[in-house]
Amino acid sequence: MKKRRRASAARLHTIADLCIIPIGVSVSLSEFISVAYRIIAKSGLKHELHANGTNVEGEYDLVCATLRRCIEELHALGVPRVTCTIKLGTRVDRVQSMVEKVASVLRRDAKPKQRRAARTRR
Repeated sequence: MKKRRRASAARLHTIADLCIIPIGVSVSLSEFISVAYRIIAKSGLKHELHANGTNVEGEYDLVCATLRRCIEELHALGVPRVTCTIKLGTRVDRVQSMVEKVASVLRRDAKPKQRRAARTRR
């Protein structure tokens, strides 16, 4: 039986999907979202902005500390309420990046198409 290693939070590789929503300030939130995005960009975490939030990748403690800085800065700017949705994934058997995860799915998606194309050429 394999002995399992205990993962340290400081070395725990994390990929998170963060959606930070300032409440009670304006109908348009891009001014506030851009503040949070700049904090994420300066954190050193790998990140990718998308239509409904930001994917971040790095050590667990840094991901959580960065989210906290975003929230604290928004409150400092006068935002009375902040709500966040967080999807968080960790992995201890190996480090897998956001890019690798997406590529893995796309490779699998391409295989059935390649097989169908090969059959129609026969």
